[in-house]
Amino acid sequence: MLIPHTRARRAVAALLAAATLAGCGAPRNADHPQWTAPPAAAASASASSAGSSSPVASTSAPASASSSASAKPSKSQTTAAAPPGVSYGDRLPKFDRAPTADKVHLPEGASTAYYSRIPTDQAVAFITIDDGQVKRPEALDLIKQAGVPVTLFLMINAIRNDPDYFKRLQDAGAVIEAHTVTHQSLRGKPYAVQRKEICDSADKLGTWYGRRPVLFRPPYGEKDDTTLKAAHDCGMHASFFWKETVDKGIVRYQEGNTVQRGDIILMHFRDRFVDDFIAALQAIKAAGLTPALLEDYIP
Repeated sequence: MLIPHTRARRAVAALLAAATLAGCGAPRNADHPQWTAPPAAAASASASSAGSSSPVASTSAPASASSSASAKPSKSQTTAAAPPGVSYGDRLPKFDRAPTADKVHLPEGASTAYYSRIPTDQAVAFITIDDGQVKRPEALDLIKQAGVPVTLFLMINAIRNDPDYFKRLQDAGAVIEAHTVTHQSLRGKPYAVQRKEICDSADKLGTWYGRRPVLFRPPYGEKDDTTLKAAHDCGMHASFFWKETVDKGIVRYQEGNTVQRGDIILMHFRDRFVDDFIAALQAIKAAGLTPALLEDYIP
């Protein structure tokens, strides 16, 4: 018979294990400040998940850019058939065509540059989508109907059970880039470990999708000088962090309460993909910006 404190410890352990599998986790990167969603946005998110069809964008106080990306990846999920004939037109903002890109000047050296915001005066922002565990069938039609460029930073172990899902997104215009094989934190790891994670990821994505990635995002946004050198040696032109994140239809800002020119927005392949994607578009529209393709700005 278990004594009470033993049962309690096991119950806590079970809850922590369940949280990990669900993709919940404490922020891993102590170098990045933590913010929380403002109460109004949190309340709106609860209402949205209870039945509202409209995504909610936080526009009041800064919220966590680290916490959304720092969660441990959940187990891969396959897709069901997409619901036929779904139209998102009444929820999708309209944009003018993005301007011809003014490419950034990449610094010379043995390491990649590292950007959370593209240095540009053009009225553009960039949507990036990470990992690939949750493969919602609605994503393809949504991206097609939105008609905006997106960059996918895909993790090999999350997508290997259904690489064709992302081939369909690529055929719809998405560009696929590298995000490691196993999604382990690279910071502090030996050069050989970091190089293998990045190079093997890029090689496998090149085999699957006919184009070897040239951009890289380190898992959790955690990197060190070795990461940027390994990325450079693996053929990456630049590496990326972010300025905003989107989760459960809420946009969280590192600076102020609006998307700024050149900002890189991070979201993930999650169950609320539709709400997150539309919330990102609405935030870009509210800022008077247009979605542009990240790759167009990197020579």
